[in-house]
Amino acid sequence: MSAARAFEDLATLTVPSNEPTVETQAAYAGKVPLKRDLVAGLEKGLTVIEAFDQERPRLTISEVAALTGLTRAAARRYLLTLTHLGFIAQDRKMFALTPKVLRLGQSYLHSARLPRIIEPELHKLAYAMKEASSAGVLDGNDVICIAAASAGRVVSPTMQPGSRVPAYCTGNGRVLLAALPQADVEAWVSRQALTALTPHTIIHPERLSIEIARARSLGYACIDQELELGLRTVALPLKNYRGDVVASMNISVHAARMSMDQLVEHCLPPLLQAQAHLRMLL
Repeated sequence: MSAARAFEDLATLTVPSNEPTVETQAAYAGKVPLKRDLVAGLEKGLTVIEAFDQERPRLTISEVAALTGLTRAAARRYLLTLTHLGFIAQDRKMFALTPKVLRLGQSYLHSARLPRIIEPELHKLAYAMKEASSAGVLDGNDVICIAAASAGRVVSPTMQPGSRVPAYCTGNGRVLLAALPQADVEAWVSRQALTALTPHTIIHPERLSIEIARARSLGYACIDQELELGLRTVALPLKNYRGDVVASMNISVHAARMSMDQLVEHCLPPLLQAQAHLRMLL
């Protein structure tokens, strides 16, 4: 510990204060932890892991530094540490994640209550409808799939646990956004770089806001080939017994097999039944 850090910690313990700091007040209210209670090294190490994705499967030290905001020296230390632990492999100047990283996601899927409760209901839907069904949660700009079932009919590679898809052009994303306060929705939409993934993708912020409001009003959202050509989806929110939205659930079909009207007519009723059943369990 440096002398400066030791002095700061000592001052924190010994200097009296009649009024708690804003940071302390927030911590007491359960909003944010105190900065001194956080492990910065762990946060930065996880940030390094998150720098790798489908578009960037292999990175150099300089690229990791640029993506994470770390200095090149710090990025090198984190990469070497993660390599030593087996989470990253090095090939000359390039680094890539190893399969060991999957342990982090498996720990959640095997231990978390939410996927274990939702998954049986997804299997019932998938086998009853002979279509694919998945559940997701909002994570920043994306929806992360936490459970899925296909009944042997795979309609999209994105419908598998752990996959991430943009929230703005997916049914699960729209119903999860619809559950947020309107001010938060407006702020979220304003931050998005809306990209046309297909000719059907909504990329105008005003229209996207209207679609999110429609999902809030109807209680479900329909997506017609906005994420992938040929993929149609109907989704609705999953609420716990208190009425809080904790996840979302959908049924997805190939456009060649079902029109949007048929999708709503045939797939929405069983989704609503599953929603009502899960509310008693969540």
